[in-house]
Amino acid sequence: MTRPHRTHPLWYAFLLHRVSGALLALFLPVHFYVLAMALTDPAALDGFLAWSASPAVKLAEFALVFLLAAHLLGGLRLLALELLPWSSGQKSLAAGAAGLAVVVSGIFLLNAG
Repeated sequence: MTRPHRTHPLWYAFLLHRVSGALLALFLPVHFYVLAMALTDPAALDGFLAWSASPAVKLAEFALVFLLAAHLLGGLRLLALELLPWSSGQKSLAAGAAGLAVVVSGIFLLNAG
């Protein structure tokens, strides 16, 4: 059984938006744990911050910023689709959102080092 809608570029935009949202939701408990660590155990936080200076964590931060930018820009694209009187050019908006997410996360990665 073929599913031609799954070859459409906007399906990939939908998939990226859903996956980025799910991964950001999975990141939130880790973020809250580190915030709690800052309030309750400063020594453990110092150890965590030393570990977070490793290159692997910097790449993970790049991925996190990419997911955040992709989810934000994908949401803005959907808002434009719903609220603006025109609906043409959706492929261009999706490609622009993905490209801008790569640029934003790349700038973050360059500044993280």
